[in-house]
Amino acid sequence: MSHDYPHLKLLIGGEWTPPHGQSDGREHEPVMNPASGVCLGVLPHASKADLDRALDAAEKAFPVWRGMSPQDRGKILKRAADLMHERAEHIARIATIEEGKTIHEARMETHISADTLEWYAEEGRRAYGRVLPQRTPGVRMTVMREPVGPVAAFAPWNFPVGNPCRKLGAALAAGCPCIMKPAEQTPASALEVARALMDAGLPKGVMSIVFGVPSQVSTHLLASPVIRKVSFTGSTRIGKQLMKLAADGMKRTTMELGGHAPVIVFDDVDVEHVLDLSAAAKFRNAGQVCVSPTRYYVHEKIYKQFVDGFAARARDWPVGDGLIEANKMGPLAHSLRLNAMEELLTDARKHGAHFDAGGSRIPGPGYFWEPTVLSEAPNEARIMNEEPFGPVAIINPFSDFDAVIKQANRLPYGLAAYAFTRSNRTVNLLGEQIEAGMIGINSYLISVRDSPFGGVKESGHGSEEGMEGLEACLVTKFVTES
Repeated sequence: MSHDYPHLKLLIGGEWTPPHGQSDGREHEPVMNPASGVCLGVLPHASKADLDRALDAAEKAFPVWRGMSPQDRGKILKRAADLMHERAEHIARIATIEEGKTIHEARMETHISADTLEWYAEEGRRAYGRVLPQRTPGVRMTVMREPVGPVAAFAPWNFPVGNPCRKLGAALAAGCPCIMKPAEQTPASALEVARALMDAGLPKGVMSIVFGVPSQVSTHLLASPVIRKVSFTGSTRIGKQLMKLAADGMKRTTMELGGHAPVIVFDDVDVEHVLDLSAAAKFRNAGQVCVSPTRYYVHEKIYKQFVDGFAARARDWPVGDGLIEANKMGPLAHSLRLNAMEELLTDARKHGAHFDAGGSRIPGPGYFWEPTVLSEAPNEARIMNEEPFGPVAIINPFSDFDAVIKQANRLPYGLAAYAFTRSNRTVNLLGEQIEAGMIGINSYLISVRDSPFGGVKESGHGSEEGMEGLEACLVTKFVTES
């Protein structure tokens, strides 16, 4: 066990459980450091009784929390944001130890996540309704916005601080209690977010943090009539399963699912500048980002220069333990990612893809993979159709605008897409024709706290962040008074 890693607990209705040294017969699982393969700690799973207590607490807390003014709810969120800023180095170190990302990325994620809570603290005051024009003397017609009810939220491991803050911030600002199941691979980061909220004065019962076998936890929570909204970030396959469970209770859903982001690079760009941006975006968090740029379509006039430049940057990219300040990429988050990368790249090689850089696991302890660049990969290769979720860029040439748009839109996913060009007309056409929920043109920055984050097609529906994230936790009520 690691001495600098927190003791892991559940948070049930505002109570930390089990007490130190007591398991109460719960199941447990180890949490591993992906940079070393060493066990960090042991995570307790929530029992059915724990989940029932969390549901009961949320049901009882709902009228109290929704009855609190948006200003007072916002003060708690703002205090929690301030605490996260104060504790940023501690939280970032935990995120790096258990997820693997570099300490630079973890610090940035922590501060941005705190800003998200602060933004929702303010946005919660703007859940406006409206009064309709009077039709009959003495009759008033009002449209009201009210909290939907207790929310079940499921957060993945790749942004262990950011994903919990997105989901908790929206629900709590809207007046909804929240039961959240973060990823079992990165529990301590989410628990630090919860600790900041509790220390900021969040009433007991408004928030619970549970862990366990994902299918068992989700099935139990979604079967309860207490839960009125489901927020999930993860794979399309699991998202579809949760939607089926939610349908039985007509529960509202927000689904942020898989992607396979295309990048179109035209021949009028500053190639070296685009390469610098692209390498940093691709190898961020070892490519374990739902909006990570992956399928590069580069105009044939600059294709060779782009492939050679990307490969050179990949070969020189500093990889190692994320706690070492000089490293720019850490390990994959767990051993399953190594297996997935091996399978996809073996298949790509069989289909004739050219390996310009990387392509193998880095020997030694931990789950490290070489920054990888492929070219000439055919559409028949699995990696051209399945999200790799790893540090691999696939580069293919194009010459015709309509043809490359067809390739960009070929897959059922539509989360993020990117393009680089100096032509204003091309920019307008790209914005009109690319099928994605978020498009970055001449930039990889597509997520800020006040913008909607979500996809189309099989990348899901609904949005997190922005006013859309708050609205997803509100229902509309029409009242006529005479």
